[in-house]
Amino acid sequence: MENTYTDFVPPQPPKSFRIVLNLNRAEKRIDTVLLTALKAQKENIDLAILTRVPFKQLFLDGRILIKGQRARPSSAVTKGLTYVDILGYPQTKK
Repeated sequence: MENTYTDFVPPQPPKSFRIVLNLNRAEKRIDTVLLTALKAQKENIDLAILTRVPFKQLFLDGRILIKGQRARPSSAVTKGLTYVDILGYPQTKK
């Protein structure tokens, strides 16, 4: 039986923006990695221009999820793929 990454993809919540982090090494904190990834993406301009204060507020409001669980700025991120959903920012279609 073939094993694929799609077997491990958590369902995306409605009205959320999904970003997939593919890290070469584990990171101690998600906040810096995620903010850098959001600024680099081109799909959602509102998230690309997000500043640090509103970004931190997303964590406080529980609107950032890692694999379906509420994330904290100090949440560690493992090496490999991590699915992060940001609630309230609908995914744009390519």
